[in-house]
Amino acid sequence: MRIFNFKLNIDFMGKRKLAMYLSIAAVLVAVFAIILRGLNLGIDFTGGTLVEVGYQQPVELAEVRKALTDADFDDVTVQHFGTPRDVLVRLAPRGDADSAELSTQAFAAINKAADGKADLRRVEFVGPQVGDELTEDGGLAMLYALIGILIYVALRFEYRFAVSSVIALVHDVLITIGIFALFQIPFDLSVLAAVLAVIGYSLNDTIVVFDRIRENFRKMRKGTPVEILNTSLNQTLYRTLITSFTTLLVLIALFVFGGEIIHGFAFALIIGVVIGTYSSIYVASTAVLMLGISKADMMPVKKEGVVEGDGAQP
Repeated sequence: MRIFNFKLNIDFMGKRKLAMYLSIAAVLVAVFAIILRGLNLGIDFTGGTLVEVGYQQPVELAEVRKALTDADFDDVTVQHFGTPRDVLVRLAPRGDADSAELSTQAFAAINKAADGKADLRRVEFVGPQVGDELTEDGGLAMLYALIGILIYVALRFEYRFAVSSVIALVHDVLITIGIFALFQIPFDLSVLAAVLAVIGYSLNDTIVVFDRIRENFRKMRKGTPVEILNTSLNQTLYRTLITSFTTLLVLIALFVFGGEIIHGFAFALIIGVVIGTYSSIYVASTAVLMLGISKADMMPVKKEGVVEGDGAQP
């Protein structure tokens, strides 16, 4: 492949050890963030009441939080929702307390923070049982997706490719979720959907690279596995970058202009596209190399009874 009449010859595999150390460090930080800080689960998972209000003038979150605390709402999350005049309040479940009554009491307290100038825009209720079911189903969906991918890649390519693709996908998912845990960004159903979409996007990118690697192992008579992998990565780099760039343009537009409601979704996909592009080049390819891929593994299996040269059956 040529760009501006120059043939790309980047030594990707020459930097694989550095990339491996960076990936291990990033995954460890992500895992520790998930374990120590945990995910800031949205109301979809935790259950509770969500109240969105709007004010005529910008309001300080500390004033809203104090008004709710004075009304005995201790376990509450308050945040701006788009502008300083829009406030989103999440209330934890209160045993057998009626959700409608709970939201009414919370709104009355919120009104006091702005002298009765608050405008109730939205109220949502999610029971704790629904939240538990969504958490379990979301985790199972991710697990089933990884198992299905492992089987698909093993059948299409070879088991080393299957294991490498799953390693890359786990790497992408852990880092994406880890960033949400590290910075305590709300994690709701839309973000979970984005994480599953990241799995599909990253796999598609990895499959393209793997397909070229398999092709070059069969075509190139000379060259070590490292040289063949470098050639394959250089040949697919332009396609990978163009695909990632155009996808990021759309996601950035969604993040900036799509409104607060899809910020988490767009942000998760932005992280996933960047990390997925990196993992397709370094994590998946490096894993294949470490698992001992060779030219013999890529050669088509000869059918028994076929006479070499004319393909006739005896």
